[in-house]
Amino acid sequence: MGLLDRLRGRRRAATAADDPAADLRYLQQWVAEHHGVEAFVEPKTTVTDVTVVLVAADGEWTRRRAGGDAGARRLSDRLKIPVYDVQKVGYPQRMRDYDARRRVERKRAAREELDR
Repeated sequence: MGLLDRLRGRRRAATAADDPAADLRYLQQWVAEHHGVEAFVEPKTTVTDVTVVLVAADGEWTRRRAGGDAGARRLSDRLKIPVYDVQKVGYPQRMRDYDARRRVERKRAAREELDR
């Protein structure tokens, strides 16, 4: 909410991004659709709250708010997946490899589009 909104008495509308239950449903669905998923807890920053990155066996990944460190630990219990502190173990290599493959695919698709 901005300063002027506060002065006017307006509140911003709740969005899906503000709904922890929606985040949980999304993560449960993501885990169900992917194999070998592990959770990596990212620390709070000046821009974001504590987040959790789910990484599948093939390196595909997704990120959502975790509801604090305790929320991330509870999430891993609910989803029955291992959880790691990214500050201690770092991101898995398969995640970086997945991102590199996606970059190559995007460049290749852009080149093919230009060649048409």
